[in-house]
Amino acid sequence: RDALKLTVLTATRSKEVRDAIWSEFDLTAATWTIPSERMKAGVEHIVPLCPRALALLRRLQCERLQLGHSVQGSALLFTYSEAGPISDMTVLKVLRDMGLSDVTVHGFRSTFTDWASECTDTPKELVDKALAHRIPSSVEAAYRRTDFFKKRRALMNNWAT
Repeated sequence: RDALKLTVLTATRSKEVRDAIWSEFDLTAATWTIPSERMKAGVEHIVPLCPRALALLRRLQCERLQLGHSVQGSALLFTYSEAGPISDMTVLKVLRDMGLSDVTVHGFRSTFTDWASECTDTPKELVDKALAHRIPSSVEAAYRRTDFFKKRRALMNNWAT
């Protein structure tokens, strides 16, 4: 359930969340840095964490420490046995248990895109950057070097609300 919540709050892919390790998170700076080797586009992605995501992560951190588990280095956030990440079916089961048979985990990224387009004045380029999408045009990619980080933080806070 917590993996699904983090996936929705960050508009990331399920695999990015399921494979997340504690060293990728800076709770003081409210960021999650996903390394390039874990990203579909092969480019590092820095996710601004909204207050709700931070609260979730802090709670997980406390729970793990109480159980004597690590919240350092390569320790996974979401694991059953400390040996490997939870599966995609584990996260999907949360939706099925809620009676949502026609909903997919990845569909929340589509919902994020629709929400941003219909309920905000956010430019498509910023939404694509929040989703870590590649810029299709090599010419445009050469000129667009910004990561829109401050604007993405505001967008993600609005999304969480």
